[in-house]
Amino acid sequence: MADTEPTVPIAETFPEIRAGVRALCEKFPGSYWQGLDRARAYPIEFVGALTAAGYLAALIPESYGGSGLPLAAAGAILEEVHRSGGNGAACHAQMYTMGTVLRHGSEDQKRRYLPDIARGALRLQAFAVTEPTTGSDTTRLRTTAVREGNGYRVNGQKVWTSRAEHSDLMVLLARTTPLDEAASRRAGLSVFLVDMREAVGNGLTIRPIRTMINHATTELFFDDLHIPADSLVGAEGKGFDYILDGMNAERILIASESLGDARFFIEKASAYAKTREVFGAPIGRNQGIQFPIARAFAATEAAELMARKATALFDAGRACGPEANMAKLLASEAAWAAADCCLQTHGGFGFAEEYDIERKWREARLYQVAPISTNLILSYLGQHVLGLPRSY
Repeated sequence: MADTEPTVPIAETFPEIRAGVRALCEKFPGSYWQGLDRARAYPIEFVGALTAAGYLAALIPESYGGSGLPLAAAGAILEEVHRSGGNGAACHAQMYTMGTVLRHGSEDQKRRYLPDIARGALRLQAFAVTEPTTGSDTTRLRTTAVREGNGYRVNGQKVWTSRAEHSDLMVLLARTTPLDEAASRRAGLSVFLVDMREAVGNGLTIRPIRTMINHATTELFFDDLHIPADSLVGAEGKGFDYILDGMNAERILIASESLGDARFFIEKASAYAKTREVFGAPIGRNQGIQFPIARAFAATEAAELMARKATALFDAGRACGPEANMAKLLASEAAWAAADCCLQTHGGFGFAEEYDIERKWREARLYQVAPISTNLILSYLGQHVLGLPRSY
């Protein structure tokens, strides 16, 4: 796989899959998402439909009941969900956490869980890494997993673990070797696949966090949670490297979602600017309206090229850290610019729920901060790509 020469496609990728996703999303119009947003409710019906259609099993190999498709296909699915006005954040973790299990999990773990995940009997939606005291400084996380008898005892706290209330399994990053005893800051962290059905109430407590968007996010408390030894994914102490690999997939897929958001806003703004008349003419003839939409379109097209490059590298088994980070940076910024000009184009109507812009506007803002902030990406590029002194 690593010897494959990657190619970056120019034409639209996976047109049949895109058409299928669009058709599915038509059954879940803006009113569906608006109702969920008001109630801060999880889109059970939508996730169920995606699962039944096989889209959430896209990355699972056929031998385990999935489609065995590349990351590019998963990106196409999520982009179309967002372009259609939906929110893939309700289920996207099942795609980007899948790589950790597929690339580093044991054969027993794959056979035990993947077929049930593929057919929708199990949900792998929770990704527990971030902590309230360390934030993006992942190597200093304080959640510990101490070997004890036939398993590990977990203690600590996680925050911004989304979908934990709607997941059966969770990918957990914890420290198995104290930081002061580890060979490096990156060493001594391990990944576990936790069965939440057994953990909740037996050492794991989940508390929802209400936010400005309907993201089903939570904080987790681990109090002497015992997990079996076979929960360990891969080798003990190598978890940070496993998670980094998964984070590249996450950033590429988030870029795909942001591209979908950007196109949603650009299409909405363009359509409204063509038909809305003020002072006897369509507002779209005014450069003050037209230029921001055109600039957002140009930024979106450029971001898509970087996202395609990052995806091609990932699917070819190549290193893609800089490209994955730049794809997420550029796509999220394009989406936010498109969101802002769409709201501005609609004027006061942009704030009305029925136009379904303000909801998407709030949701698009998230990806300037999560899953990695814009400034941290710039710091990464400055240090690791440009060779500048470490800035943090």
